[in-house]
Amino acid sequence: MKLLIKNMVCDRCIKVVGQLLDNTDISYKNIKLGEVETMYEPSETQLSAFKKLLSENGFEILDDKRSALVESLKNIIIQLIQKNSEEFFTHKLSSILEDATGYDYHFLSTLFSSVEGVTIERYTILQRIEKVKELLTYDEMNLSDIAFAMGYSSVAHLSAQFKKMTGFTPTEFKKIGGQRKPLDNII
Repeated sequence: MKLLIKNMVCDRCIKVVGQLLDNTDISYKNIKLGEVETMYEPSETQLSAFKKLLSENGFEILDDKRSALVESLKNIIIQLIQKNSEEFFTHKLSSILEDATGYDYHFLSTLFSSVEGVTIERYTILQRIEKVKELLTYDEMNLSDIAFAMGYSSVAHLSAQFKKMTGFTPTEFKKIGGQRKPLDNII
Protein backbone atom coordinates (compact mmCIF):
# COMPACT_ATOMS: atom_id res chain seq x y z
CA MET A 1 0.00 0.00 0.00
CA LYS A 2 1.25 3.50 -0.81
CA LEU A 3 0.78 6.37 1.60
CA LEU A 4 1.41 9.86 0.25
CA ILE A 5 2.79 12.21 2.90
CA LYS A 6 2.86 16.00 2.80
CA ASN A 7 5.81 18.13 3.99
CA MET A 8 8.58 15.55 3.58
CA VAL A 9 11.35 17.76 2.23
CA CYS A 10 14.67 16.21 3.23
CA ASP A 11 16.49 13.05 4.25
CA ARG A 12 15.86 13.87 7.90
CA CYS A 13 12.11 13.82 7.17
CA ILE A 14 12.48 10.33 5.73
CA LYS A 15 14.23 9.23 8.93
CA VAL A 16 11.51 10.75 11.15
CA VAL A 17 8.69 9.14 9.15
CA GLY A 18 10.52 5.79 9.38
CA GLN A 19 10.69 6.15 13.15
CA LEU A 20 6.98 6.99 13.29
CA LEU A 21 6.18 3.90 11.24
CA ASP A 22 8.27 1.82 13.62
CA ASN A 23 6.47 3.37 16.61
CA THR A 24 3.13 2.28 15.19
CA ASP A 25 4.38 -1.18 14.12
CA ILE A 26 3.66 -0.51 10.46
CA SER A 27 6.09 -2.52 8.34
CA TYR A 28 7.31 -0.76 5.22
CA LYS A 29 9.24 -1.64 2.07
CA ASN A 30 10.40 1.79 1.05
CA ILE A 31 10.32 5.43 2.12
CA LYS A 32 11.13 8.34 -0.17
CA LEU A 33 10.22 12.00 -0.16
CA GLY A 34 6.44 12.26 -0.01
CA GLU A 35 5.77 8.54 -0.16
CA VAL A 36 5.79 5.39 1.97
CA GLU A 37 5.24 1.92 0.60
CA THR A 38 3.98 -0.38 3.36
CA MET A 39 4.35 -4.16 3.43
CA TYR A 40 0.64 -4.58 4.11
CA GLU A 41 -2.42 -2.43 4.67
CA PRO A 42 -2.24 -1.00 8.20
CA SER A 43 -5.17 -1.52 10.56
CA GLU A 44 -7.43 1.46 11.32
CA THR A 45 -5.85 1.71 14.78
CA GLN A 46 -2.32 1.77 13.33
CA LEU A 47 -3.28 4.26 10.66
CA SER A 48 -5.00 6.53 13.16
CA ALA A 49 -1.99 6.45 15.48
CA PHE A 50 0.36 7.07 12.54
CA LYS A 51 -1.71 10.05 11.34
CA LYS A 52 -1.63 11.52 14.85
CA LEU A 53 2.15 11.13 15.10
CA LEU A 54 2.59 12.58 11.61
CA SER A 55 0.51 15.60 12.55
CA GLU A 56 2.53 16.15 15.74
CA ASN A 57 5.67 16.22 13.58
CA GLY A 58 4.37 18.55 10.87
CA PHE A 59 3.37 15.93 8.30
CA GLU A 60 0.04 14.67 7.01
CA ILE A 61 -1.28 11.90 4.80
CA LEU A 62 -2.63 13.11 1.47
CA ASP A 63 -5.84 11.46 0.37
CA ASP A 64 -6.50 13.79 -2.57
CA LYS A 65 -4.69 12.82 -5.81
CA ARG A 66 -4.39 16.44 -6.93
CA SER A 67 -2.71 17.49 -3.69
CA ALA A 68 -0.49 14.43 -3.84
CA LEU A 69 0.68 15.33 -7.35
CA VAL A 70 1.41 18.92 -6.30
CA GLU A 71 3.36 17.64 -3.28
CA SER A 72 5.31 15.38 -5.62
CA LEU A 73 6.17 18.36 -7.83
CA LYS A 74 7.35 20.34 -4.80
CA ASN A 75 9.53 17.44 -3.66
CA ILE A 76 11.11 17.08 -7.11
CA ILE A 77 11.93 20.80 -7.21
CA ILE A 78 13.32 20.79 -3.67
CA GLN A 79 15.53 17.78 -4.41
CA LEU A 80 16.87 19.30 -7.63
CA ILE A 81 17.78 22.55 -5.90
CA GLN A 82 19.02 21.21 -2.57
CA LYS A 83 21.31 18.68 -4.24
CA ASN A 84 22.47 21.22 -6.85
CA SER A 85 21.45 18.68 -9.46
CA GLU A 86 23.22 19.18 -12.76
CA GLU A 87 19.98 18.06 -14.42
CA PHE A 88 18.31 21.19 -13.02
CA PHE A 89 20.88 23.42 -14.71
CA THR A 90 21.12 21.54 -18.02
CA HIS A 91 17.47 20.67 -18.73
CA LYS A 92 14.26 22.65 -18.77
CA LEU A 93 12.32 22.29 -15.54
CA SER A 94 9.17 21.65 -17.57
CA SER A 95 10.82 18.61 -19.22
CA ILE A 96 12.11 17.28 -15.90
CA LEU A 97 8.65 17.52 -14.33
CA GLU A 98 6.94 15.96 -17.35
CA ASP A 99 9.41 13.05 -17.34
CA ALA A 100 9.08 12.52 -13.59
CA THR A 101 5.28 12.58 -13.49
CA GLY A 102 4.16 11.49 -16.94
CA TYR A 103 1.87 14.53 -17.20
CA ASP A 104 1.90 17.44 -19.64
CA TYR A 105 3.58 20.54 -18.20
CA HIS A 106 0.61 22.80 -18.97
CA PHE A 107 -1.60 20.51 -16.86
CA LEU A 108 0.98 20.42 -14.05
CA SER A 109 1.41 24.18 -14.11
CA THR A 110 -2.33 24.85 -14.00
CA LEU A 111 -2.85 22.32 -11.21
CA PHE A 112 0.06 23.66 -9.15
CA SER A 113 -1.16 27.25 -9.43
CA SER A 114 -4.72 26.32 -8.49
CA VAL A 115 -3.64 24.34 -5.42
CA GLU A 116 -0.74 26.50 -4.17
CA GLY A 117 -1.70 29.96 -5.40
CA VAL A 118 1.70 30.53 -7.04
CA THR A 119 3.23 29.33 -10.28
CA ILE A 120 5.77 26.52 -10.48
CA GLU A 121 8.29 29.09 -11.70
CA ARG A 122 7.79 31.38 -8.69
CA TYR A 123 7.94 28.42 -6.31
CA THR A 124 11.21 27.32 -7.93
CA ILE A 125 12.67 30.82 -7.61
CA LEU A 126 11.66 30.96 -3.95
CA GLN A 127 13.35 27.60 -3.33
CA ARG A 128 16.51 28.76 -5.12
CA ILE A 129 16.58 31.96 -3.06
CA GLU A 130 16.20 29.93 0.12
CA LYS A 131 19.19 27.79 -0.93
CA VAL A 132 21.17 30.99 -1.61
CA LYS A 133 20.28 32.20 1.90
CA GLU A 134 21.61 28.92 3.27
CA LEU A 135 24.88 29.28 1.36
CA LEU A 136 25.24 32.91 2.46
CA THR A 137 24.70 31.89 6.08
CA TYR A 138 27.44 29.24 5.91
CA ASP A 139 29.90 31.92 4.71
CA GLU A 140 32.00 29.32 2.88
CA MET A 141 31.52 30.69 -0.65
CA ASN A 142 31.67 34.17 -2.13
CA LEU A 143 28.70 35.55 -4.04
CA SER A 144 30.24 34.75 -7.41
CA ASP A 145 30.70 31.10 -6.43
CA ILE A 146 27.14 30.95 -5.08
CA ALA A 147 25.75 32.42 -8.31
CA PHE A 148 27.66 29.82 -10.35
CA ALA A 149 26.70 26.93 -8.04
CA MET A 150 23.02 27.89 -8.20
CA GLY A 151 22.98 28.21 -11.99
CA TYR A 152 22.58 31.98 -12.24
CA SER A 153 24.01 33.64 -15.34
CA SER A 154 25.74 36.31 -13.25
CA VAL A 155 26.09 37.79 -9.77
CA ALA A 156 23.94 40.71 -10.98
CA HIS A 157 21.11 38.32 -11.96
CA LEU A 158 21.29 36.55 -8.60
CA SER A 159 21.41 39.85 -6.70
CA ALA A 160 18.45 41.30 -8.62
CA GLN A 161 16.32 38.21 -8.06
CA PHE A 162 17.36 37.98 -4.41
CA LYS A 163 16.41 41.61 -3.77
CA LYS A 164 13.10 41.21 -5.59
CA MET A 165 12.17 38.18 -3.46
CA THR A 166 13.55 39.26 -0.06
CA GLY A 167 13.78 43.04 -0.17
CA PHE A 168 17.52 42.82 0.59
CA THR A 169 20.63 42.42 -1.48
CA PRO A 170 22.60 39.27 -0.64
CA THR A 171 25.22 41.44 1.10
CA GLU A 172 22.56 43.20 3.21
CA PHE A 173 20.98 39.86 4.09
CA LYS A 174 24.34 38.53 5.26
CA LYS A 175 25.12 41.67 7.30
CA ILE A 176 21.83 41.66 9.18
CA GLY A 177 21.88 37.90 9.76
CA GLY A 178 18.64 37.42 7.82
CA GLN A 179 16.25 34.61 8.62
CA ARG A 180 15.76 31.46 6.58
CA LYS A 181 12.45 29.67 6.16
CA PRO A 182 11.70 25.95 6.47
CA LEU A 183 11.55 24.44 2.99
CA ASP A 184 7.99 23.26 3.48
CA ASN A 185 6.86 26.83 4.33
CA ILE A 186 8.33 28.62 1.33
CA ILE A 187 5.02 29.72 -0.21
